[in-house]
Amino acid sequence: MKEHFEALDAKTAKALLGGGTERIAAQHKKGKLTARERVDLLLDEGSFQEIGQLVTHRSDNFGLADQVFLGDGVVTGFGRIDGRLVYVFSQDFTVLGGSLAEAHAAKICRIMDLAMQNGAPLIGLNDSGGARIQEGVVSLAGYADIFYRNVRASGVVPQISAILGPCAGGAVYSPALTDFVLMTQGTSYMFVTGPNVVKTVTHEEVTSEDLGGASTHASKSGVAHFTAPNELDTIRQVRQLVAYIPSNCEEEAPALPYTPSDELRPALDSIMPENPNQPYDIRDVLNAVIDPESSMEVHADHARNMVIGFARVAGRTVGCVANQPAHLAGVLDIDASVKAARFVRFCDAFNIPLLVFVDVPGFLPGTDQEWRGIITHGAKLLYAFSEATVPRITVITRKAYGGAYDVMNSKHIGADMNFAWPCAEIAVMGAKGAAEIIFKGEIGKAKDPGSKLQEKEAEYKAQFANPYEAASRGFVDAVIRPSETRQRIIAALEMLRNKVEKLPKKKHGNIPL
Repeated sequence: MKEHFEALDAKTAKALLGGGTERIAAQHKKGKLTARERVDLLLDEGSFQEIGQLVTHRSDNFGLADQVFLGDGVVTGFGRIDGRLVYVFSQDFTVLGGSLAEAHAAKICRIMDLAMQNGAPLIGLNDSGGARIQEGVVSLAGYADIFYRNVRASGVVPQISAILGPCAGGAVYSPALTDFVLMTQGTSYMFVTGPNVVKTVTHEEVTSEDLGGASTHASKSGVAHFTAPNELDTIRQVRQLVAYIPSNCEEEAPALPYTPSDELRPALDSIMPENPNQPYDIRDVLNAVIDPESSMEVHADHARNMVIGFARVAGRTVGCVANQPAHLAGVLDIDASVKAARFVRFCDAFNIPLLVFVDVPGFLPGTDQEWRGIITHGAKLLYAFSEATVPRITVITRKAYGGAYDVMNSKHIGADMNFAWPCAEIAVMGAKGAAEIIFKGEIGKAKDPGSKLQEKEAEYKAQFANPYEAASRGFVDAVIRPSETRQRIIAALEMLRNKVEKLPKKKHGNIPL
C-alpha cells in the first residue's frame, strides 16, 4: 500500500499548489490571497472538507492538453461558520486565470446542488478571468448551468458572492442573481464589457476601477452591497453576514442570548428637532432601539436617503428599513425604492421580521424620476411590503405624507403593528401645500394673503398634521413616547413570533420589474 499512499500524497500536494509557486507569488504581489487561503480564513479552523480536488478538464484544444491542473481552477467543498454548515467554492486565478469551463462549472454546480439538498448557505469566492475560450461553447453552457441553479436556489438557501478579483462578461450574472455581493476595493471589479470594448464602441476612456470597481458598484450602480479595503475584511464581513441569517427558508435566524432589562430609552424623547424641516440622522434612532452594537448596514453608500440593514432586538435578527431625513429629507426615489424592495423580499424569504421607521415627505418630484419610471420602481417597494408575511412593525417618527405613507409599511398594506410618535404628521401632504389648495379662494380674497395662508396652514396642521386622526381610525395602533419605542417593539415581536399568514394560491406574482 505504501506506493499507493505515496501516489495519493503526491497528487494532493500538486493540487494544493494550484498553478504553482510562481503564480501564487504573483497573486500575493497583487495584494490578493490564493483560493485556499481564502477558504481557510472564511471557515472555522479545520472544518473544510474538499470535494473534487482531483478533477481535471477534458479538452485538448489550443494547447490545453499541456495545461492540466488538478482541481481545474476552483476549490469546492463544505465547512462551518460559527459551527453552522455552509458550502463554498473559491476560484483559483493561479490556474488558467480562474477561467470557467466544463469541469470547473460542474464542480460549482455539484456544490450548489448539495447546498439545496441539505439546506445550507452557498458562498462563492469569485476571482476569474471569465470563460475559457479554448473550450468554446461548453464554457457558455457551464455559466448557464450555474445561472439556472442560482435561480432555483433563490429564496431557498442564502447565496453570497464575494468578488475578490476580476469578474467580467457573462460571469457577472451569477453574483447578480445571489442575495448579497461583496467587493474588495482596489483588486476587484465587475462589468459586462471591459474598458477596451467600451472605448471601441462608445469612444469613452475609462479605467477598470471607474467602470466596475468596488466604489462604483457600491455608490452608483448598487450592484455591491458591501465593500472592504482588503480581502481579510471582505471575508470577515461574509462571516458576520452569515451570523444574521438562517440556513434556509424553513428555519429562523440564529438568536443570541438575551437578558431582559430596563428597555426605556429616555434619550429618544429629545432626539427630534423642534423644527419639523430640520434633518436628523435616523441611525441615531435605530441604534437606540436595537441591541447595542448589533447593526450591519447594507448598501450604506447607495441611495443614502434610505437606510437598510440587519440588527438584533432582544437577541433576535430583524431587518431594518428606514427613511433617512439627513439625506434628501428621506424622500422616496427610484434607487431608494429598489434598494429597500430587494431587502424586504430577502427578509421575507428567510423569515426575518421587518422593523420599519418612517419619516418621509413623499416621492421625489421631477422629470428625471418620472421619465426613468418612478411609478414602476416605487411600486416595487409597495409590492414587496404587501407580499411579505413575516412580522412587520412600523414606527412613524415624524412625516408620513401622501402615497409614500401608504408604501412605507402602512397598516393598509398588511403591517402587523403600527406606532407613531406624538410629533408624527400623517397627512396627504404638508400643511402649507394643503392650505394653498384647500383655501385658495379664501387666501386670494384676503387683504393680507400671507397672513391668511399662515392662519390656514396652522388650521390644517392642527386638524391633520398629527397622529391622532390616524389613531382614531385604527391606522395607528398606538401613539407612544419615543422612549417607549424599544419596549413596544420587543413586546410586539414576541407577540408575533408564531404569526402564520398564507398568500392566495398561485404560481408566483408578477412584481413590476
